[in-house]
Amino acid sequence: MVAFREEFPYLRSESGQLFEFNRDWLHAAITQAADRAGYPSWWLTEHVTESIAFYLRLRTDESVVAFSQLNQTVRYVLKVIGYKEIVPHFKPTPPPISVSLYEIAEAAADGYELAFFDLLEKRVAAILETGATGIHFFGLQPAIKHLRSAKTWSRSCDALREEVTCFIREKICGGPVTAELNCSIR
Repeated sequence: MVAFREEFPYLRSESGQLFEFNRDWLHAAITQAADRAGYPSWWLTEHVTESIAFYLRLRTDESVVAFSQLNQTVRYVLKVIGYKEIVPHFKPTPPPISVSLYEIAEAAADGYELAFFDLLEKRVAAILETGATGIHFFGLQPAIKHLRSAKTWSRSCDALREEVTCFIREKICGGPVTAELNCSIR
């Protein structure tokens, strides 16, 4: 995978999963750490977030940065600016992950539904192993139409949509327990 020159490098978790950098995610992680350290509505959260984003943007020589390295960088910045009491509270989870159901449906090729559900199960399991606290599944309607080889929506599409939604819920609920997992399917 290659990060484009004007963009951020990808973040890699210990499991090898790649994530896109997300300012809102980092802002929320710093805000939570500051709140836990006794700094509600900390006035430097935005500045620290932008400093880290600027630092990552400068790393055009690397297309991937280890998640642990980003974690260390944020901790270092907090210490340097004199807020070392926030450091022990900064324990970010990987950023939210977006999953294209349409891409999985296309990858299923001739196996269609059986292959689709197999690929989807593997993808959900891999994501849950990362400890992610947010998953966004998108492209549900195009994926269903592709799997049904339908140009227009039908009752069989409704049934398959319900089956896919239930399947995702079942796999997430049956996976490793996380403190909080936000999931959306669109």
